[in-house]
Amino acid sequence: MYSVLIKTIEQLQLQNISEERKVILQPLIDFVQQKINDKQDININFICTHNSRRSHLSQVWAQAAAARFNIPNLNCYSGGTEETALFPKVAETLTNQGFNIFKITDTHNPVYAIKYSDNTLPVIGFSKKYDSPFNPVSAFAAIMTCSQADGGCPFIAGAERRIPITFEDPKISDHTPEQSKVYAERSLQIAAEMFYVFSKISR
Repeated sequence: MYSVLIKTIEQLQLQNISEERKVILQPLIDFVQQKINDKQDININFICTHNSRRSHLSQVWAQAAAARFNIPNLNCYSGGTEETALFPKVAETLTNQGFNIFKITDTHNPVYAIKYSDNTLPVIGFSKKYDSPFNPVSAFAAIMTCSQADGGCPFIAGAERRIPITFEDPKISDHTPEQSKVYAERSLQIAAEMFYVFSKISR
């Protein structure tokens, strides 16, 4: 992994994960562990309303955490109840925290390659609906990262498990002097929780 990213990861232990949040995260731990026990591929689709902020942060950090803990055959995806675009501040925040990010296409909905190490496949980041052909169609865990998507999607076709793990939207800080701080804090919260999840997996 990149050196700046390693330094960011080393700081995650300073993030306090409450007992309440650990209970919320446990179903995802159980899903991954069961797939490991059954020697099956692990597919996780992080879903929020616009697939622009929280779902991408969760997807990227979960994939990096899985790599850090050598969890095999795990693929992370993201989607929304509607398609918009990956919010540029998310890419900027992840870059500042150590990821290498570059645009593959520069359109109204840009496609980003997000790398945590030179010699690994990048996470492909762009906004899409949760049921996009880019995402898995069956045997995946649907992780609802916002309450709006959780409430607005009573049924996720093909999902083996549906697990609400919601985060406060950093969008509340847009157009304020606190924006960079809020996005960095939300990213680190998500990172800490994803690293907690994968630290609990036994192989």
